[in-house]
This record gives sequence, C-alpha cells and structure tokens, in this order.
Amino acid sequence: MKYKDYEGSIEHLILQKLNEIETAEHVKILHAVESGSRAWGFESPDSDYDVRFIYVRPRNHYLELQPKQDFIEWELDETLDINGWDLSKALQHFHKSNATLFEWAGAPIVYYTTPEWQKIYAVAHHYFSCKSSMYHYYGTARKNYHDYLTEVLVKYKKYFYVLRPILACKWIAEKSCPPPVLFQELADQMLAPELKEIVHRLLKAKIQMSESEKAPRIDALNAYIVQELDYYKEAIDAMHDDRTADWGALNDVFIDVIR
Repeated sequence: MKYKDYEGSIEHLILQKLNEIETAEHVKILHAVESGSRAWGFESPDSDYDVRFIYVRPRNHYLELQPKQDFIEWELDETLDINGWDLSKALQHFHKSNATLFEWAGAPIVYYTTPEWQKIYAVAHHYFSCKSSMYHYYGTARKNYHDYLTEVLVKYKKYFYVLRPILACKWIAEKSCPPPVLFQELADQMLAPELKEIVHRLLKAKIQMSESEKAPRIDALNAYIVQELDYYKEAIDAMHDDRTADWGALNDVFIDVIR
C-alpha cells in the first residue's frame, strides 16, 4: 500500500511505521489517526504521538477456530505510542457505541484512510448511542476531576481532560450526535460565556508547561465542574437506553470488507 506523502519528519516516521506493520503482520490498514491530546488540540510541548489504527486480515484468518489476538501493539517509547484494533473488534465496539472509537472515526489528524473505512463508518455511525456515550464522558470527567483537580496545586492539562468530556456531554444532549474531537470547537459552542476567557488563559498557560508542571487550582472552574457533574449524573440516569440491538448491518459490512 502506498501512503499519501506528508511533510514533517514525525509524520513520515509514522507512515513508515504503518508500512512496517502491514508487512510484518500481514494486514491491511483501513484507517489511521492521531488520538489523545494532539487530536484534541491541547498537547504539551513534550506530548508523545498517540497513533491508532483499524486493520483487517485475510479472510481465512476469520474462519479459523483457534483463539486470536484482535489488536496490535507496535511501538511505545517517549515519542510514539502506536497500536491498532482488528476490524472485528472495532465493529463489536461500534455496536456498543464505544465513544473512543467514534473519536477515532472523527479525528482531525488522519494519517491514512481508505474507501473501505468510509463504507464501514457509513454503517457504524448509525449505532451511536447518546446515553452510552454520555455515560462514558461523564465517567471520564468525574474520574479525572477527583484524581487530579482537588489539590491546591494541579496540572493544568488535567482541566482539559475534565472540561472536554463535560462539554461532550452537553453537545450530545443538545445535538444527539457524536461530539467534535477538537476541544476548541466544543468550547466555542458549548462553554458558558463567562468561562471562555478563563479557559482561553488556561490554554495559553498550559501549552507552555511540561506534562508534570503544576500551578494553583482555579476555583471558578472547579465549581463549574462540580455543578456539571452533578447535573449530568442525574440527566444520564434518567435517559432511556438508545443502543441499537441489531447486528445485521455490521455483519454485512464486515463480510463485504473481508471478502
């Protein structure tokens, strides 16, 4: 497979690694993106590159009876974190409305994609569940808040790991569709006006700080976070289960791709 040429040494290195994976693992990569803080738009100067990809193996692989590994972990060092999911695993998680997988599908930084992936997502996006996705984002925000933002000194980057999922909940509640991946797009449309200047200053400070650096807690943001967490806990509990039970469309697209 020939990848689109990208400018920049890191991008070229990532594309080289993807080619190595295809050759060594005998797979076809269908979609490869940047995930995590770089995709969200609030990476630190020393953030690594979190590359995620979906791949498919030859048809006979799926017809064999022995247990099989459905993921590939290829690279993990101070610069690169590269791993991928088998198509079968990805489709099973689309059926569950896995929020992280929907983020990979909507990632703003795409290293490589294929017509097969476009066909897959045209089917899979119908399996998006508002309740399931909001529960994921609520849980992420709640855990990160209690783990990282209750001390006197905190890592400013962690605010974005809490604010982004809260704003994602607000987006889903209002629009009933997957939220955008970029934090700034979420903030522009969903953040309370009185907090936008605070968050803007926070973002400017954070991008100049290392991953481990701490600064004084911002009480106005903490109060907003607690309020929103309380609200969405009640709101999500009251929602009906809107997951799609049927597997037919996912089975059909899986068979079509491996054929």
